[in-house]
This record gives sequence, structure tokens and C-alpha cells, in this order.
Amino acid sequence: MSSSSAESYSSPLAERYASRAMLELWSPRARYGQWRRLWLALAEGERALGIAIPDEAIEQMRAHLDDIDFAAVAGYEKRLRHDVMAHIHAFADVAPAARSFIHLGATSAFVTDNADLILMRRALELLRAKIVRVLRALAAFAREWRDEPTLGSTHLQPAQPTTVGKRATLWMQDLVIDLGEIDHRIATLPCRGVKGTTGTQASFLTLFEGDHEKVRRLDNAVARAIGFKSSIPVSGQTYTRKLDAQVLATVAGTAASAAKFASDLRILQSAGEIEEPFEEEQVGSSAMAYKRNPMRCERINSLARFVLSLEPNANQTHSVQYLERTLDDSANRRLVIPESFLATDAILVLMENVVCGLEVHPARIQRRLADELPFMATEELIVHAVRAGGDRQHAHERIRQASIAAARALKNGADRNDMLERLADDPEFGVSIDDMRRTLDPRRFVGRAPEQVDEFLSEIVEPLIAHHDDPNLREEVRV
Repeated sequence: MSSSSAESYSSPLAERYASRAMLELWSPRARYGQWRRLWLALAEGERALGIAIPDEAIEQMRAHLDDIDFAAVAGYEKRLRHDVMAHIHAFADVAPAARSFIHLGATSAFVTDNADLILMRRALELLRAKIVRVLRALAAFAREWRDEPTLGSTHLQPAQPTTVGKRATLWMQDLVIDLGEIDHRIATLPCRGVKGTTGTQASFLTLFEGDHEKVRRLDNAVARAIGFKSSIPVSGQTYTRKLDAQVLATVAGTAASAAKFASDLRILQSAGEIEEPFEEEQVGSSAMAYKRNPMRCERINSLARFVLSLEPNANQTHSVQYLERTLDDSANRRLVIPESFLATDAILVLMENVVCGLEVHPARIQRRLADELPFMATEELIVHAVRAGGDRQHAHERIRQASIAAARALKNGADRNDMLERLADDPEFGVSIDDMRRTLDPRRFVGRAPEQVDEFLSEIVEPLIAHHDDPNLREEVRV
């Protein structure tokens, strides 16, 4: 941090967490460069439909799309108290032949709304690429540990075994669903198009002397010029803020999936089974030098709570856009939309980093499984007892008593589960210790978990990631 930057507030998402690509996307230069491209698309569309805009005007606009004089913009805005008008004047200063035609027929929402939709769609594409990288890393992890038995858990209590790889597919499945939502939003998101002051296109109808077809053609031409298949069919002054709510719901869904992964891993790390990466000189605690805290996963959960808190905000904003629009959406959206994407981007950078450095401890996994596995085998033990000539209900009672006693012993410090020994010493049970031990191979209890991993990877995940970015293009965790 420089001395000058220490004198004023800066968002931690910019300083510490989000990737360079996402920060650049939401930068003023990217946003206002997009405004100029929108004005150029509008002017070119109008000229193609008969408005007498000279070639020189178009050429000057095209030549100055990115060389924005932000000092000049600030000076205009201080005088005019209007950000769009400030940028119109600054653009006209460098494209004087276009001064009469920049923003012709448009309202401020032409640039602000269309630019927001362009930026949101591009931001979704950046998130999509990161999800694919996380899926690729998780696929490698799941494949490596596809058949490693581990204790399952329901209600945070020991349950039937699964495998380490199968558990990873649960995290992956959530992200696959998120990917489908993102693809749907990218494919179906409309632009605002050319709609005029209150959405009636009245100014453009005047511009084209009552020619409705030319107004429709202009709307379609501008949509295509800025890369959209269509514009929203009707609008008020702004596009319906329900679109924002739908996009932020998709973004929040990705954050929630990452938070579920991070929460699971924190639980597993507390049990010593799987740990997030820990660098050679990393410090876990300023006081407790031995600590190895799951700080990356904790940060994922922290940022995810922030993203999830922003999702309902978008619906609240939509609900109070009275009639054709009110301005109380403006300042709110300047904060909520970029920050949702920046935080989720940071979450996915962290998630990829964690997955690529996961440390699995099979000995601890096997020890925890051994403590609980005899309890999992009780149904088979009852069958063995009946085959040996016993009564099913009587065998059930003997097992119940032995399992309760063994569980109590474990909680009171016993170094292992001795339920089988207790049953072997019980003359009323009548099954040998060797016969009972043969039931305890953990792979007999994982069902089709390894096969499910193989099928999920080959049928679902691999087709999604087969034709995507180089898997070596990983983002650096900045803090």
C-alpha cells in the first residue's frame, strides 16, 4: 500500500480480493468507453436509416472511443451535476464534427442501462471461466480419490460410508447447476436497446418523421451492433430491474455453492481428514504458533455472506421502481452490481486455489471410519446371528446393548471401537469374531460411489470442460 492510498478508503474487493480481469471490467475506463461505443452504434444506425450524419462525425467518434479525458469529465460534471451530460460534452470536445449527433434522440438510460447489461454479461462470462477451472481441479481430485472410503455424515452425525471422491462430486454438481444458470442468462439476456425517455420511442418516431418501421429497425440494429440478439420488448425509462434480480440470483447461487464447499471443508479440517493448503511461511495465529486455520475457506464463507446479502437488494430495488422509473435505483446499483461480481470472482479464485492444494490424510480418515464402522455393520451382524441359529429380535437386542456400551467407551477415552469383541464374548449372540470381522471391509459399504464418480465425470463434467481455457491459467490469491 502506498502512502497516498493510505489516506482514503478503498474497497477491499479492489485492494485485496478480486482478480485483475474483473476489476478492469468494472473500471471507469471500461464503463465509459462502452458509453462511447453505444453513442457510435446509435449514430451509425441512425445514419444507415437516412439521418444526415457526416462521415467525419463517425470517423472522429470511432477514433476517440478510449482516450477519455477524465479531468475534463470531472470539470463538466461539477458544473452540470449530470454524469451522462458530462461525458457527452467531453466526447464532443474530441469529436467536434459529431457534436450535433452524439446522443441524438436518446435518454441517459440508453448508455447507462445498455452498458450495465453489456458489463453484466461479460462479468458472467468471466465467472463462467473460473467455474470451469474449479470444476477441472475438482474433477482431478475426485478421480484420484474416487474409491477412498470415508465416513458419511447426515445431521452432522456419523452415517453410512461414502468415498472422498464421491463427496467431491456433490460440490461439483452444485457448480454444474450454476454453470447452467449462467449459460442461460448469457444466452437470453436482452439489451435495453433504443427506447427513448419513457420507453415509448417518441423521440425516435419524431426523428424519423413518423416512420414506425425505421424506429424498429434502429432498435434492432443497435442491439446487433452491441452484440445482443434482441432488445427488451418494452421498457419504461429503464429496462425492468427484474433482470438485475435474475442476474444477481445467478451470481449469488454460485457464491452459495462455494460457501457450501468451504463449510464442508472446514468441518473436515476440524476432524483432520482434509486440509486446505498452508504455505511454508504462512502464520495461522499471532499467538498460537501451532495453529493451521482454514483461512481461505473462512474467507470464502465471509465473502459469500456478503454476496447473498446483496441478492434480495435487487428485488427490493425492482419493487420500488414506480411507474416508468424512479432514480433511487441509481446509487444503489452502482454499488450492488459490481460488488456482487467482484466478491464472487474473489470467491472462485480462492476456491480454485484451495482445491488445487487440498491435503488428504487417509490415516485419519480410516481411523474415524474404523471407530464407526462396526455400528454400520449391525444389519449384517443380525443376519449372521440368524444364520447361526439365533432369533432375530434377540440378536437385535444383544447388538443394541453392545453398541451402546462401545459408543460410551469411545466417548470416555477408549482407543478403539470394541463392539465386535463384546459380541464375541456374549454367549447369547453366537457368532465368531472372525466371521464378524469379515463384514468390516469399508469398501463393502460405499455402494456405487466409485462408479458414480466415474459416470458423473465422463457424462456430465468432462463434456463441460473439454473445450475451455488452458487449465494452467490460474489466478493468484492476492492476500
